[in-house]
Amino acid sequence: MTGETQFIDRVREALAGIEAAGLTKPERVLLSAQGPEITVARKDGSTADAINFCANNYLGLASDPRVVAAAAEAMRSWGSGAAAARFICGTQGVHKELEAALASYLGFDDAILFAACFDANGAVFEPLFEEQDAIVSDTLNHASIIDGIRLSKAKRYRFATSDMADLERQLKAARADGARTIVIATDGVFSMDGHIANLPTITALAARYGALVMVDDCHATGHLGPEGRGTPALHGVDGRIDILTGTFGKTLGGGLGGFICAAREVIALLRQRARPYLFSNSLSPATCGAALEAIRIARSGEGDALRQQLAANRKQFREGMAAAGFDLALGETPIIPVLLGDDRAAQEMAALLLEAGIYVTGFSYPVVPKGKARIRVQLCAKHSPDQITRAIETFVTVRDTMAANGSR
Repeated sequence: MTGETQFIDRVREALAGIEAAGLTKPERVLLSAQGPEITVARKDGSTADAINFCANNYLGLASDPRVVAAAAEAMRSWGSGAAAARFICGTQGVHKELEAALASYLGFDDAILFAACFDANGAVFEPLFEEQDAIVSDTLNHASIIDGIRLSKAKRYRFATSDMADLERQLKAARADGARTIVIATDGVFSMDGHIANLPTITALAARYGALVMVDDCHATGHLGPEGRGTPALHGVDGRIDILTGTFGKTLGGGLGGFICAAREVIALLRQRARPYLFSNSLSPATCGAALEAIRIARSGEGDALRQQLAANRKQFREGMAAAGFDLALGETPIIPVLLGDDRAAQEMAALLLEAGIYVTGFSYPVVPKGKARIRVQLCAKHSPDQITRAIETFVTVRDTMAANGSR
């Protein structure tokens, strides 16, 4: 048996184990633009129309004609891409325009762009924090933060998610261990649960122990807080966050790309030392153009109206599902997890809902902890009240069908 054969056999065994445990995560192909209503390809080659309740498209801007037109115009002006990293010959005027717009929008000195927020979180810790420093991280932080912290030589401390007493214990430990600089790292919105970080207490503790605060606001920028400026603005602590990361892959256009906002000197050092920045092509002009238009809409009166509608949609869905007896995770965001516990039940319910015209995704281990499987419903400002009512009714029908068949 060759080394290659042994390797493929091992991969097949791993895939079989995933399938046997009910943890396979199918990729369904969309045959339409992203939006509240989509067309999905079936395995048998046919198509199905569905109402989409699992996109990060919170304000519905991913296929907004103005955002699409702005992307096309940027491509006409700047080409399809720069074919280089930023420091070589990959910095175009549209990149500087977007960085300035972000800094102005979110209240920071400067910003730096990345191919994805996964890259931004992978870039932020290693250049800034060394062996003498300490990173205190929430246990439910996004995988990209966890991976980014692993790249740094700083000492690592973890606090139980949203447990402020435990955070203080870890801050005391880091200080007692002689840390030079301490940074608290947290998601602004925890994507699998939909709850918001306690930034008022986090920033107060940071001030007490002389720590910095880093927030990943991917699931907040554009649709939470005044003007959609995210969780810091929502809690009135936007002047007390030292480093903020985010994305254009969700509310701000739905494409790809990430960013870091911070003090001018911090951004300058990242431009010199952040490996994902130095060794990746610059962001495409189309993405930049789309993001600029999305930011303009998010900051406008229209953005306020979209956020009000999103809040109304969230309220309608949460109240309707609770009245129907579903177990929902607590939260105040457009992310509403329907808790099921069983991995197979989550996958089966998602498949049956799709057959009935409601597109959602079942989440199971390792995306969520074992025994915490769920369907994560995500609301959009462009969902109509009728669509939300239909979703609730379909959840009830599918649940009752599964119960009758002994699935749960």
